[in-house]
Amino acid sequence: VQLQASGGGLVQAGDSLRLSCAASGSTFSRYGMGWFRQAPGKEREFVAAISRTGGSTKYQDPVKGRFTISRDNTNDAVYLQMNSLKPEDTAVYYCAAKAIALYDPLFEDDTSYDYWGQGTQVTVSS
Repeated sequence: VQLQASGGGLVQAGDSLRLSCAASGSTFSRYGMGWFRQAPGKEREFVAAISRTGGSTKYQDPVKGRFTISRDNTNDAVYLQMNSLKPEDTAVYYCAAKAIALYDPLFEDDTSYDYWGQGTQVTVSS
């Protein structure tokens, strides 16, 4: 599967952004999806994950209540709605896919994911 992330930009603290990740080349509904981010000088970290059907989600603690991951299996896309953005959310955001069984758990480890998008920059000014 090929992944194309978009939607990043420069915003002020408190603003919102919606990231999109378009998938192609394979049956999208076979994949659990994740969003990760990497800030300058830091390791890539887990942000959120969603199951194949969208019925289960998982979030990193700092983004709980502010970020929402969702997916549209009809249009082969996964989204990350980011509200109340903070300067510490500044990073390159990546979407990732992993082929999983229907009831597999959601994965937070980036090494578990098989396919990656190119990343989209999110910059939050104070």
